[in-house]
Amino acid sequence: MNASGPSFSHLLKCATITFLASFAFSQALPKYDPATETKIKGVVEQLKLVPPSGGKPVVYAVLKGNPDAVEVFLCPKKFLDDIGVEFKANEEIEVTGSKVKQDGADLILAREVVKGGETLTLRFKDGKPAW
Repeated sequence: MNASGPSFSHLLKCATITFLASFAFSQALPKYDPATETKIKGVVEQLKLVPPSGGKPVVYAVLKGNPDAVEVFLCPKKFLDDIGVEFKANEEIEVTGSKVKQDGADLILAREVVKGGETLTLRFKDGKPAW
């Protein structure tokens, strides 16, 4: 068997696919954990639209923090568009969500957001997405 044969080529393709698949799965959001649920209040510093690999953009809100900013995963942008809700910089919100770690950093997976006296449900109590 030599390194240029069809078996080696097939093995190389399989190894590449396995590597790319494991990388894609490692980028997925952590699972919502009701045991780590917390409430935070803050002012939106910025909104981030993150286009995940092969998908539609998702929305993160960065809340001004003392001393550090807090990143909050909200939901897919399409869900916000469908229900006619938008978030703006310098807007005060209260978030109920699961505090998790992603890539070593704290992240809140939002379940409910109170904005202007209205409550927006992004996930059900068990953490399953409403979208």
